[in-house]
Amino acid sequence: MGKLAAKAGHGALFGVLTVALGGFAGAFAWAFFFLMNLGIDLLWVKAPAALEAQGLPAVVYPLAFCLAGGVIIGLFQKRCGAYPEDMNTVMAQVKTTGRYEYRHLGASFTGALLPLLFGGSIGPEAGLTGVIAGLATWVGDKMRFMRSQVRELSQVGVAAVVSATFSAPLFGLAAPLAGYADESAGAAPSTIEVPRATKLVAYLLAIAGALGAMVGLGSLFGQGGGLPHFSTIAIGALELAWGIPLALLGAAAGWLFHGSGRAVRGLASRLGDRPVAKAVAAGAFLGAAGVVLPFTMFAGEAQTEQLAATWTTFSAAALMATGFLKVIVTQVCLGLGWRGGHFFPIIFAGIAIGYGAAVLTGIDPVFALCATTAGLTGCVMRQPLMTALLLFLVFPVKAVFVLLAAAAIGALIPVPKGWLER
Repeated sequence: MGKLAAKAGHGALFGVLTVALGGFAGAFAWAFFFLMNLGIDLLWVKAPAALEAQGLPAVVYPLAFCLAGGVIIGLFQKRCGAYPEDMNTVMAQVKTTGRYEYRHLGASFTGALLPLLFGGSIGPEAGLTGVIAGLATWVGDKMRFMRSQVRELSQVGVAAVVSATFSAPLFGLAAPLAGYADESAGAAPSTIEVPRATKLVAYLLAIAGALGAMVGLGSLFGQGGGLPHFSTIAIGALELAWGIPLALLGAAAGWLFHGSGRAVRGLASRLGDRPVAKAVAAGAFLGAAGVVLPFTMFAGEAQTEQLAATWTTFSAAALMATGFLKVIVTQVCLGLGWRGGHFFPIIFAGIAIGYGAAVLTGIDPVFALCATTAGLTGCVMRQPLMTALLLFLVFPVKAVFVLLAAAAIGALIPVPKGWLER
């Protein structure tokens, strides 16, 4: 009886700890987004306004500032190393070893924040995932009675922070259970492992704690970050007629994402172990693209809101050029040292292309966004179900069949195997 009571008490304590860990993951994600937005506002709104008042032409600011960012990022990596590791690497390490080393959490946090502050076309998920996985491992190591459950703590921490980062609980639940083996990184498609009931409850508690912290802090202090959500969609005969062509259009952008990634990796190999030169080259390309098409910069959260409010003022050519160029810019950033994730920018690229398609065809814009974004993301991820779970963060659940069909079309587009290697 005493052993049974002790086991029950241990289980209850583990449950409390998972909720607390989830809440911390959500609060950390919110704080990261909040700090990022404050820095971007200072560097890209207030500072340019002050410089323009002194007579500096606004058009030169993106190029000059991205070059400066390249120098700072390159020097940081030369001193501290290539941090943060990408989300796939973090998840794979947690899945195979049950832990994630926490000796370089400060470098991971700083390395994730710097490229975002300087306008990098990358997402924040890499740094957030690594920091939370490392902290969960640290908690398990320090609390002796929890050492046998370090693996579970690390995995539920990853599930919590992924859910909070993307505001997509189903993707946050499925991604760590699946690995997450992104085939765009050269890995075989993963399968979702169904956990024991007790482990599933731990995941759900952590995710609830993470989302609760994000919502609570957002309501008290303002939204920390994340992409906006489209709540309505119209699906008629005209939309269905355009479904496959638009999915193929998005998949073409995904094919370009893979191809440009292969080219950038070749350039990085030629540059060798020269982190400053690589980061400055990426900054120059990013800044030049930003001068011509400003929406090719940044992760895409605020830019999606801006585009949703102004897309009718742009030509179809400008919108599509923005989307196709953005996937190239993202690969340049990632391949030349501006470390981060690719999910946010490719979703924004799909949205920009979708708005361009809506201008051309006159169909419901949200349907166009669903088809092009799912086609692009499906081509990149190579996993239609995971693509749909991720895109629920942006699109309504009733668009599920559009998302699944377009993602399947994108995943079926053949991509040379050499392009998938990292």
